[in-house]
Amino acid sequence: MKDLQNVSTISIQPLVRVHPLRRLLRGLWQGLERARTRRLLAQLDQRDLADMGLSHADRLNELEKPFWR
Repeated sequence: MKDLQNVSTISIQPLVRVHPLRRLLRGLWQGLERARTRRLLAQLDQRDLADMGLSHADRLNELEKPFWR
């Protein structure tokens, strides 16, 4: 019982407000990154997909998503 962590006091992180322009730019950057990784996913062959544990249907499902999701 000496190794148990004391969780009786819960610390709450203060809410940090992010500037709206910074939030917009971060969202745009993340969307572009998702689009880039999906383009790379589209280039993989069956063997590469199998190595990653993905099926052809998994790939098609991911490629159908818009960049903002």
